[in-house]
Amino acid sequence: ETVGIPEEAFKYWDLHIHVPAGAVPKDGPSAGVSLMSAIASIFTQRKVKGTIALTGEITLRGLVLPVGGIKEKVLAAKRAGIKQVFLPKKNEKDVAEIEKEVIGNLKINYLERMEELLDHMLEDKAENDPKEFFKVSDAHKNSVTGKNGKQEMVSTSK
Repeated sequence: ETVGIPEEAFKYWDLHIHVPAGAVPKDGPSAGVSLMSAIASIFTQRKVKGTIALTGEITLRGLVLPVGGIKEKVLAAKRAGIKQVFLPKKNEKDVAEIEKEVIGNLKINYLERMEELLDHMLEDKAENDPKEFFKVSDAHKNSVTGKNGKQEMVSTSK
């Protein structure tokens, strides 16, 4: 709840991510930070700012790991009119190899952990109240489908 995600969002809702053309080879896990940002946007009901770009691999513990193709990604962001880029801290050396004139006024931020990114990339105001958006009726709170596909009673007392 420290980032504004209600407990119900994880307790009663499942999340399925489908990456189309999953069998097509990719050059690495650099979309991890972007995917996590999209998920955070959904669960907090705050829009992602349209003037940022991000890349990086993310671990299960929220660490942001380095990725390849940094020069190409920074140049693409610059061409697209992006104002701010978030990159893994361990890719700082790759940015140092890019000419200063090429980077221009593009603001580059470095991340070690995913939590560092959330307030920078999400709009301040939620579009909807997350508690209302993820609200679950009492009837559904008391009855959920278990792993075996059968209805199970769930205690909601703490």
